Amino acid sequence: MRPARVNAQRGTGSMDVRRMKMKICLVGEAAVGKTSLIRRFVLDDFDDKYIQTLGTKVSKKELTMTHPYGDGELKVDMTIWDIMGQKGFRELLKEAYFYGAKGIIAVCDVTRRSTLDDLDDWIEGVYSVTGKVPIQYLANKWDLRDRAEFAETEIHQATRAYDSPFSFTSAKTGENVESGFQSLAERVAKERLAKAPVEE
Repeated sequence: MRPARVNAQRGTGSMDVRRMKMKICLVGEAAVGKTSLIRRFVLDDFDDKYIQTLGTKVSKKELTMTHPYGDGELKVDMTIWDIMGQKGFRELLKEAYFYGAKGIIAVCDVTRRSTLDDLDDWIEGVYSVTGKVPIQYLANKWDLRDRAEFAETEIHQATRAYDSPFSFTSAKTGENVESGFQSLAERVAKERLAKAPVEE
């Protein structure tokens, strides 16, 4: 994938709008709510029927943010990749699925402790293809927090190894869903633009 390019010098005060394409992968075990999170983020909708993802599904969303190195806006064309949550499938297709990913949303289910523990394997699988990229943990199904199997201290410990922020989210209510995706997009954009060549 071509590197991000900035079409004005940093810090010039230019108000032009820059664009960036960004591939984001959601990882996590089956039934943690990856597809529902994407549906909430992209369509602002929720369907509590469980739909198993067969292979991969790609969704698109445009975000607008303040340019991290100037006064203008940055428009991000985000492609969001959802993958089937079975380990065997992940190993089979990880090269094709993870190639070109600039960020990871790692999703666990607060009502199943094992889904938090399993994220290490998912993240290492991505890193084996992409190298280190920014990660955002989403501890989903926070509307069922009374059935939670792990506490905030435990997810904080799990994310510390990857220097990753985390949010408790609910695809059902929409709580923290948009801010979780936005946070990752801003970190990816800042990292990519810091390395990008500048176009006059």
